Amino acid sequence: MVSVGDSAPDFTAPKTDIDGDIESFTLSEHLDEAPIVLAFFPAAFTGTCTTEMCTFRDQMANFEGVGATVYGISIDTPFTLSAFAETNGLNFGLISDTNRELIDAYDVSMDFADLGVNRLAKRSVFVVDADGEITYAWVSDNPGVEPDYDAVEAAAETLEETTEAA
Repeated sequence: MVSVGDSAPDFTAPKTDIDGDIESFTLSEHLDEAPIVLAFFPAAFTGTCTTEMCTFRDQMANFEGVGATVYGISIDTPFTLSAFAETNGLNFGLISDTNRELIDAYDVSMDFADLGVNRLAKRSVFVVDADGEITYAWVSDNPGVEPDYDAVEAAAETLEETTEAA
């Protein structure tokens, strides 16, 4: 599993912007947006996932206030994520991992075996610095548990303060 201090696995995947446009996104080409918060979630339009993404939406001013850029990531198609963003008024980009390459690279894959649904993203959050290093990692084995949003913001803020002091 990817841990604090590791290099963030680089990736290229489709990203849905807040205006509904879909474009290619490569993490290493966006490190100037650091701190970057990568928030993996199992599936759009499900209860806890909608709550989580809407909480990030509602706290976006806090993340922007510490210089952080937030991206949600799930295995949903870009078109599903576009509809999800529009329906919920999300104000950050969503990255589509339909090929499950990101959940494999970050080692956050899980199965809902009793439902016959396999290889979804575990609810997890990683903060990446401008050098591409993981500075915060939280991974839940319980899909009903949301991240500690204040801890994610604090990790991003600490990173931003360290960057400003350098």
